[in-house]
Amino acid sequence: MTDPLDRIAAALERLSPPLPPVADCLAFPAYVWRNQSLVPIRGFAPLPLDLLIGINRQKHLLLDMVRRVARGHAAHDVLLWGARGTGKSALVKSVVAAVQAEQGNVALIEIADMTALPDLFAMLAPVDRAFIVFVDDLGIDTSSEARVLRSVLEGGAEPRPANVRLAVTANRRHLAPRDIAEQESAINPRDSIDDQLALADRFGLSLGFHAVDQDGYLAIVAGYAALHDLPFQPDEALTWATQRGSRSGRVAWQYIVDLAGRSGRAISK
Repeated sequence: MTDPLDRIAAALERLSPPLPPVADCLAFPAYVWRNQSLVPIRGFAPLPLDLLIGINRQKHLLLDMVRRVARGHAAHDVLLWGARGTGKSALVKSVVAAVQAEQGNVALIEIADMTALPDLFAMLAPVDRAFIVFVDDLGIDTSSEARVLRSVLEGGAEPRPANVRLAVTANRRHLAPRDIAEQESAINPRDSIDDQLALADRFGLSLGFHAVDQDGYLAIVAGYAALHDLPFQPDEALTWATQRGSRSGRVAWQYIVDLAGRSGRAISK
């Protein structure tokens, strides 16, 4: 007969299974931090940099910064802000892949939970590799969340590892919403505004992304179409954008996917 203590231990183990093993921090080009564990991203294949059109300044500055991180040189955390679908997230991934292609010793780690950043930093600190920790589409809804991120970026009791820098994308330049009611209820309205702006100030490099014009949109479509050998009609591509109410790299890609589907083709980004 099985020992009662063994049965209890087995039951507790089923209720609280051990965390999955952490992936080798040196073996993969990109990871996701999930449930206190580093999970490799299979098939990490971002767009080539030359397909990201109309953001040459942002491309140059971010590429220089990630090269610095990979070489162990002084580097800034980066805030990429601006219009939806303008290539912020794609640029982060593509730049990391480009530096890796140059034999740069750097990896991308995507994380969604800001409160998990200290644990991730502690794990990465002793690793002989540079890391870009990627926070995608950040939206700060409360002042307490903003304070957590400010503390992680700068000013916390435990310093961030020298081999780690953050790349954060957001639709708003100042991340935290500037709520009029909050300002009116504050003892000093200027303090409320300053508290919000201080978060964006923690990033040493801030890159703005703006809606593309018609020519820029068509150039993006043409780049995707050439990559996948798909003929397209500019008027049709413009109609597609008009129906969606915006011109952006995201909308251009959606048009290409639709065009490929109508042509009986399968494509992957």
